[in-house]
Amino acid sequence: MEYKETEIKGVFVIEPRVFNDARGYFFEAWKKDEFEQHVGKVNFVQDNESKSSYGVLRGLHYQKGEWSQAKLVRVIKGRVLDVAVDLRKSSPTFGKHVMVELSDENKRQFFIPRGFAHGFLVLSDEAIFTYKVDNVYAPQSEASIRWNDETLNINWPIDPKDVLTSEKDLKGRSLKDAEVFE
Repeated sequence: MEYKETEIKGVFVIEPRVFNDARGYFFEAWKKDEFEQHVGKVNFVQDNESKSSYGVLRGLHYQKGEWSQAKLVRVIKGRVLDVAVDLRKSSPTFGKHVMVELSDENKRQFFIPRGFAHGFLVLSDEAIFTYKVDNVYAPQSEASIRWNDETLNINWPIDPKDVLTSEKDLKGRSLKDAEVFE
């Protein structure tokens, strides 16, 4: 696997070596020792999966305090635009974001450390999205930033009227009003 750190320290795009033949393909999706050598020690405790249709935007989510989560995400079917937003107040990249396209074709993975909001937009008819997290879901600690917050200026490649999101995500805060990490 090739580990490429993005312009935001600690956020990685991971490109697996894919072996194709007449039967299909094979690749290692995650290898603990190799991951720790390139990214660092992370104790993943849970795997999650979601299925969504075109235009669904999930996020920008995060958990606060002791319940914060690091995530390793990828797409099993379809294509999404994945975004990580730095919420670490002391970081020189606070409020900046990184975007990467993840698909069943490119098989890329995206590592998002603790201290970030995360979201994705489905670009294909359907997408199956999976991710590992290093902390369990804690509803009392969840928070979100509006996907279209003007301060973030995220260039989502879809007409805003075509975005499908949850009622909860529509009530997300702006970056300036969000509870962030020190």
